[in-house]
Amino acid sequence: MAAKELENLASARVLKREPGEQAEFDGLITAGRTALRDARMTALSADGRFARAYAAAHSFALAALRWHGFRPDQKRYVVFQVLPHTLGASKELARVLGRCHQLRNLAEYEGRFEADERLTSELMEVATWLEKSVASLGKLP
Repeated sequence: MAAKELENLASARVLKREPGEQAEFDGLITAGRTALRDARMTALSADGRFARAYAAAHSFALAALRWHGFRPDQKRYVVFQVLPHTLGASKELARVLGRCHQLRNLAEYEGRFEADERLTSELMEVATWLEKSVASLGKLP
């Protein structure tokens, strides 16, 4: 996709260049699918559904980055920021994931869960799009 932008981020030490491994890529997709399936379970609490949908989105976004031969250098959030370059995602999609990342951090580090059902549903739609997009990449180059 946008190899130049990813290379620039590697030069800035936001990303690390590292050849992908098929087993890791496949494992990330499997983990994402499991998390997304869990997020669809209405018996889970609202925060549990949100956490699983977030985990799915992160796994798929990381798989896309790994397919391109990069991984985050320090910040896990970067996998969402580079989605326009790894999967051709819209900036709006990246903004939704940015909001979800903020809410995940509030829950994880401050014990404050602030996501609502609408945002969780939107996150699951985004994760579903990511799943399809990553699957369309095929085997690692």
